[in-house]
Amino acid sequence: MKEKSSTFKGNKSFLPSKPCVVCNKEMTWRKSWEKNWESVKYCSDACRKKAPKTTL
Repeated sequence: MKEKSSTFKGNKSFLPSKPCVVCNKEMTWRKSWEKNWESVKYCSDACRKKAPKTTL
């Protein structure tokens, strides 16, 4: 019987994380955020919609 192969081979506790600016939920680094991790601010679309709008 074949084992399912996973692309992630390790412990998530070693991945970088940061809090959501709206709800303060801890977000763990994801492969899809690899190129823009510094600009990730929200944990979900719901928090993105709740974020205060900035006016110039």
